[in-house]
Amino acid sequence: MKYSAFALLCLASCPYQAFVSACSDDTTFYFELNNKSNKTKSSKDKSSKAKSSKDKSSKTKSCQWIVSNPDEKEKRRNNYCISGSDVSTKCAEACGNCYEVWGSDQSNSVPFQLSAGIKGSYLWIWDSESIGTQIEGGADATPLPCTPSGLSGPCNLLEVFPSDLVENSSTGGTWNTLGDLQKFGRLHGMLKDPQNKYVTANIFAPGGGYIGVIKTSTKEAVALFRVTAFGPTNQRSVHLSYWSDDGSAIVIANLHGKAIERIDVMRDNIGTITSLEFNKSAGIGLGQKMFFSAPATFFSGDNAFGNPLIGSIIGSYDNADLGDMTPNNVCKENGCNGKQATAGGRPNNVPICPVPSKNGNAYVTLGGGGLFVLDLTTTPMVIKGEYGKAVVNGAGVVGTQTGNQVFITGGVSASSSGSDQSVFLVYSFDDTKYNTLNKENFPMPVKVFQDHGNTLTSGNANGPAKNDSGQKPGVTTRRDSHGVAATLDGKYVHIVDRIQNNVEVFDTSTHTRTTYDLVSMDGQSGRNGTPGPCDAKSVIDDADLLLNDPAPDFLEITPDGKYLMIAFRGPVPVTVGHTAQGSCPGVGIVKITNGGKSGKLVDILRSTNVVDNVPGFSLPGGIFYTGAERSDIHSAIVVTNGWYK
Repeated sequence: MKYSAFALLCLASCPYQAFVSACSDDTTFYFELNNKSNKTKSSKDKSSKAKSSKDKSSKTKSCQWIVSNPDEKEKRRNNYCISGSDVSTKCAEACGNCYEVWGSDQSNSVPFQLSAGIKGSYLWIWDSESIGTQIEGGADATPLPCTPSGLSGPCNLLEVFPSDLVENSSTGGTWNTLGDLQKFGRLHGMLKDPQNKYVTANIFAPGGGYIGVIKTSTKEAVALFRVTAFGPTNQRSVHLSYWSDDGSAIVIANLHGKAIERIDVMRDNIGTITSLEFNKSAGIGLGQKMFFSAPATFFSGDNAFGNPLIGSIIGSYDNADLGDMTPNNVCKENGCNGKQATAGGRPNNVPICPVPSKNGNAYVTLGGGGLFVLDLTTTPMVIKGEYGKAVVNGAGVVGTQTGNQVFITGGVSASSSGSDQSVFLVYSFDDTKYNTLNKENFPMPVKVFQDHGNTLTSGNANGPAKNDSGQKPGVTTRRDSHGVAATLDGKYVHIVDRIQNNVEVFDTSTHTRTTYDLVSMDGQSGRNGTPGPCDAKSVIDDADLLLNDPAPDFLEITPDGKYLMIAFRGPVPVTVGHTAQGSCPGVGIVKITNGGKSGKLVDILRSTNVVDNVPGFSLPGGIFYTGAERSDIHSAIVVTNGWYK
């Protein structure tokens, strides 16, 4: 019997023996949690025990059969690797370290489009086994397929969600197929549920408003919705959506609709989703004089595996909160016909991210500055905390929770006004302080960090009026705080600077700061040191494009706590072009060092797209790229799958 490296690691490190059998011809394992006393038995007794356990279990069919039958593989994972189980807890190497990295490529997957990010997209998915091989100097990791006939990735969004899916409203079919509709493109990000069984696919082409749900074990589509279009602008789009802490809801940032909407999630006793209900009653508008102009819809039909999609619409917009005022009787957004909010109010309430917390709250970052704390468990969702832009400067971005602290980042505006802004902000909120409605700007958040060069934008009252140094590496002095991830022990949070190509690390107890870069081999030498992996993996078909420019974006940590997987942008960024031009599109692999307070870039899962031939365009502060590369990874997540080939 030949054991894999993962099996040997588990056998060596677990207080209980979790592996009793491992197959020589692949890395799908059979688990049985034995009594601790078994450790004293002879190797012969253990072999006999393993053999008899395997023989008598109907779940231990041949490895080859299990690999080729995803349902059985999922069944075994559900039985042994569920969160909180003895195997999962006592042997993380068995259940937790088998993972996949999912990258969201915003570029078109169809040629001859008139603009970037409007039709299709690519999902890049790599498994931890091939990633490990690459890190150790072997072949580059090969992306996985998402369809039964696929041999390798990347996965075309238009194949995951077939064009013959039919759109339905709460009152019946619209008779539109997905292929008939426009703006199904720009995969901005995928966010996983707490169970790691599903991800949301946030499809951000303005005016589209699509959000899908994908099963992680098979990569098949489970559901597809279209969010509400709201007046007075009659717009909609899905920027990003997040799962509630228990996975019972999907909370959606309808950016162009200026609303937060919700899908209610029902599951069986092992976490499999049994129904998804878009709840019209749950929504809350954040703008002025709002009304729904086109209702939410869902799609029916078969996915690429021949399985039917699920989904429905429930509730009534009559019960949603589309009023202009907060519970404190001030304007949600500046300029409404009522009392104006204090601390500068909120000038432009496009929601960026509804960051969920363990206490059932959602911290809604806003493009124009300010912030709302919502109770995401009520119908409709209600405001429990509200802040003006002078307290929480914009543009709000994203966040993460460690203990009772919710860390929120602020960066430059995504609109054209952000081209001469420089913003690096970090706030901390105490998540225990929102049990009831709070008055305005209370409790005050802790300003963990504000860069001394932050410009006078979105509520900041001190600093230069503008910074027009562009975005070219080695030249620009601008900053842009963006994605954030915590270490597994919660002691540190890592926050990327999309322009300066570095990572700021904050101690969550003391808020002290350390920094490492993504351009040098050691993570400390910057551009004066030996160039890091981005230099060798940069696009080289345009001599004017500066090399070694990662342009980091969203990120997540691996379940073993060893690496951060960071999205790296491309030379033709689909979004925030004045800040995000990069040279080595893909997912950067950062090794975490110094006990969690530092790191260094050790490799890149490189993505590419030359199918998309949309013409290049001028980027403020960057270059007019004339080459062929169009890949643009905006988000990277890590899905713990427990079983993989």
